[in-house]
Amino acid sequence: MKILVVEDETRVSQFMQKGLREEGHAVDVAADGEEGGFLAEVNEYDLIILDLMLPKKNGIVMCREIRDRGVETPVLMLTARDSVEDRVRGLDAGADDYLVKPFAFEELLARVRALLRRRSESRSPILTLADLELDPMSRMVTRAGKGIRLTTKEYALLEYMMRNPRKVLSRTLIGEHVWDMNFDPESNVIDVYISHLRAKIDKGFEPPLLHTLRGQGYILTDQAPPD
Repeated sequence: MKILVVEDETRVSQFMQKGLREEGHAVDVAADGEEGGFLAEVNEYDLIILDLMLPKKNGIVMCREIRDRGVETPVLMLTARDSVEDRVRGLDAGADDYLVKPFAFEELLARVRALLRRRSESRSPILTLADLELDPMSRMVTRAGKGIRLTTKEYALLEYMMRNPRKVLSRTLIGEHVWDMNFDPESNVIDVYISHLRAKIDKGFEPPLLHTLRGQGYILTDQAPPD
């Protein structure tokens, strides 16, 4: 999943970014409410982790503004103040959950999983293309009923492509969603992961589903790929 972390404490944001990336998520970071609000509006995220106390624009204001502009991405609000009033203000502004600082990373992950699970359930319980199935709840992948084991990043890549079936996805789109907005488009890492994924979901099965379109990107389709 793609997550936006809006946190002005560098140590805390780096701690969350590192841990979330190790869990297979693509993570963008903003250091203030203005930048966070801008990124939340121009990019598509699966979750926003938002600190309450931020420079330029606090978390309450940012959350209320992105909700007013139609951004429905789940928001997990962080606060150093464990008061009912602060929690109510955050929830009333549009936050979906809150977490009090300091927190254990295991609890952050549990809340992230819960919010992402709710979002996955509301979007589609099981993703299917031909005989390929991906269950976001269990993170299980099968083709023709046969289980397929994927690495964390292979799974993230496949889930993104299965949420965008029959669409040509450029290297930039894949890089920004599966990695982050600082992804180097000149890197060959996408080609490497596409190759690994193709070997696992297509080898030994018919028809092939994962196709490379030279100069355009990649497409996951059960139809004849475009020229």
